[in-house]
Amino acid sequence: WSCCLLFCCAAASGLEVSTPAVLEVESEGTARIECNFHIPNNDTFSYITWSYMDRGSFVRLFHIVGSEVQQQEGTDPRMSVGEDWALSISRVTLQDAKTFVCQVGAGSHGVGEDRTELRVYKVPEDPEITANPAGISVQSSESSQIARCVSRNGFPAPNITWHKNGEQLEENGKVKISLTRTRESSGLYTVTSTLFTPVTRQDRSSLYYCTVHYRQQGRARATESQKVNITVFYPAEHVKLQVMPSSALVKEGDDVKLVCEADGNPAPVFTFYKRGLEDSWQDLSFLSDTSSGVLNLHDVNKSSSGLYKCQTLDLDDMRQLEKDVELVVNYIEGVQVRMEPPSPLREGDSVRLSCNAHSPVALDYQWRDAKGKKVADGNQLFLKNLTFETSSNFSCRVLAPSVPGLEQSKQVAVAVQGKPRIVAVSSPLYVRQDEVVNLTCKAIAHPRPSVRWSINGTTHEYTENKHVGSNLTVRVSHDLLRVGAMCRVSNELGVSEEHIQLLAQKSPESKGVIIVAIIVCILVVAVLGSVIYFLHKKGKIPCGRAGKQDITKPEARKDKIVVEVKSDKLSEEAGLLQGANGDKRPAADQSEKYIDLRN
Repeated sequence: WSCCLLFCCAAASGLEVSTPAVLEVESEGTARIECNFHIPNNDTFSYITWSYMDRGSFVRLFHIVGSEVQQQEGTDPRMSVGEDWALSISRVTLQDAKTFVCQVGAGSHGVGEDRTELRVYKVPEDPEITANPAGISVQSSESSQIARCVSRNGFPAPNITWHKNGEQLEENGKVKISLTRTRESSGLYTVTSTLFTPVTRQDRSSLYYCTVHYRQQGRARATESQKVNITVFYPAEHVKLQVMPSSALVKEGDDVKLVCEADGNPAPVFTFYKRGLEDSWQDLSFLSDTSSGVLNLHDVNKSSSGLYKCQTLDLDDMRQLEKDVELVVNYIEGVQVRMEPPSPLREGDSVRLSCNAHSPVALDYQWRDAKGKKVADGNQLFLKNLTFETSSNFSCRVLAPSVPGLEQSKQVAVAVQGKPRIVAVSSPLYVRQDEVVNLTCKAIAHPRPSVRWSINGTTHEYTENKHVGSNLTVRVSHDLLRVGAMCRVSNELGVSEEHIQLLAQKSPESKGVIIVAIIVCILVVAVLGSVIYFLHKKGKIPCGRAGKQDITKPEARKDKIVVEVKSDKLSEEAGLLQGANGDKRPAADQSEKYIDLRN
């Protein structure tokens, strides 16, 4: 009654005090409760008291007079009062969930108060879901445990709901949900929920999850768990048997798998059979794994073709299912190459090669030479005007276009026989006396020929592009220059010979001597030509043709000097000393020249 009286007096006098009715704070957070008041005429308060209710009684925490804050003995140090007279509680615990009272005294205006309910909450940890690890049979008559969901460390205790493929499950005659709540020593709750329900074969792909519901700051919140799938056991209803790779593409030499699949779980026992003569079935269990449903056939051939059967046995109800499949192994056999006319062949002959094979599918034919190069399409190859050079191994390549990789080849040798033909010799060969030279002889033939020389020396035989060659190393002698050498090539079918002529090569003059002589001649001619041109321009040289000419002025002088120029090489000067009209002078006129150099 005293509280009511205080409140009525405060209201009558106009004093107003207000605090939040409810304050929600998360555990370990900070709670701050403000105390707002209004005093008429802007008068000041006499005191402010913070306390909390404990079983109907006030327990004082703080008493404030003016600016002095008096903390009651036993007040938790986590609690404090700020400058705005608000009560703060740090590191809030669940035990702090109480009703707190702010009381304001204002002298003649009386006393006023208001109360705040502090609610402490703790967001639970993410839910943990565990599916039934053993698996559930569809033939079970009772509801089986699907999964268990655990929510830890929440306050207040949260609720848990179950969902399947996005739809919430409600308890009924088939669906059962058990729930347990455990309060830990910390005051927090651990909630465990278990789902029980029957299953069908369609539930092998169903997803189950749980949702934890709680409140946070006055709002409803929810957290979903991970989605889990359970193992469902159910008998097989259908079985499938297939060839891998596809039966239409199987060729001889392949590794083939016959895969048998049943839609039951767990997989049944598989047994393979192959149909034999008179509809009898051969058990192939020794080639397969009864639990895997795979029959491995390695390096299949024509005899691997046939009807195969897979049989399944469910050990729970002993039910049997079976399925068969036809295996077709594509093959090529009997590849033959015929040559018309048959061997032996001679140079200039023609030959026709024919290729044939057998297969259940359409075939294409190709011809290739010894280097693998394709030379023709079709099952016939016509070769004309054969030579030793065209002798080769030809192969007929048989392919099945509808079955990639299926092919066979057959090789045939087209050998042109005959006596040797010499194709190259080192003749004529220019040599010097006592020089060491190499003589070469090259021939072609089949059968392989041998090479012999008419003279002795060091020989080296080699083979090059079907040709047989021989190199003979000898020293050039007088007899070798005179007679030459003979190359003799032979085989079982004949002999061919070729003469190699050796010719003596003269030693060339020294190029240095020739070059010096030419330079000297050019210099002499240049000097002589310059002198003659100079005298001619001075008018000292008349055009007379006498063998000796006295080139003087009107009177001879005592101090005249006469220079006699004689030419030892008349033939050379005859070409140089020509008349102005280009005529050559006689040799007699050119033998001696007198040039007056007085002027």
